[in-house]
Amino acid sequence: MMALDRAWQRERLEMDRAEGQVIAELKARAIQPHPDTVPEELKGNIIVGSVDSILNWGRRSSTWPLSFGLACCAIEFMACGFSRFDIARFGMDIARASPRQADVMIVAGTVTWKMAPAVRRLYDQMAEPKWVVAMGACATCGGTFHDSYSVVPGVNRIVPVDVYIPGCPPRPDALLYGLMKLHERIDKDSIARKGGR
Repeated sequence: MMALDRAWQRERLEMDRAEGQVIAELKARAIQPHPDTVPEELKGNIIVGSVDSILNWGRRSSTWPLSFGLACCAIEFMACGFSRFDIARFGMDIARASPRQADVMIVAGTVTWKMAPAVRRLYDQMAEPKWVVAMGACATCGGTFHDSYSVVPGVNRIVPVDVYIPGCPPRPDALLYGLMKLHERIDKDSIARKGGR
């Protein structure tokens, strides 16, 4: 038994030496950066960031909403484009008419079961990554029509919702606050997870 232990120790020692030689060779071949390789005018101006942070910054700064309104909340959504609230500072000033050009669906208003297949079709036609905002009480839980046979009790039964904005109807500044919360969610997305969900 002792002979096996000694043989194992010798073998381990030889493996450690070989590993040490490989590491030494790699260190010798490594190119060491020279401190003066960066031009003087670029020092202090180089930005280093992760791929996630750069992609999320671009996505957050240019989210394009789908021009899509179902009821009275759509009027408040339109009011966000006026100079008093100015949705353009979020890069969302042009509501896209095509779902293939949009990446944010703001469901503004009452969704009926008859309208539900069209809402789902529009969502499916949007390119990834895509986000959904449920604006108003009707979109979040059915609102005052929650007992009705024809109204969907929350758009989350049809499409996955990222941000809920309560109110009947919510004011434009409430929508802007909800969009800021959506931007915080986009900042936490990762390309390692599909769609950041």
